[in-house]
Amino acid sequence: MNLVLLFKILLVLLLLFVLFNLGRALFIMLRGNSQQSMSQFLGRRVLFSALIIILLLIALGSGLVTPNPRPY
Repeated sequence: MNLVLLFKILLVLLLLFVLFNLGRALFIMLRGNSQQSMSQFLGRRVLFSALIIILLLIALGSGLVTPNPRPY
């Protein structure tokens, strides 16, 4: 497999994990009397979102992925 394809798959999986944690926090918030803390899932969401941004910046800096050209 190509390295770029593996990187994109990793980003998609991380984004899905972020959405999963956000959904779990929503259900805990709506249920109200859960033993788990809602902030645990929200903290994971913030951590993985920051990881996604850092990975994108590293990939852009190293030339692994290229942004779309400007329209003008």
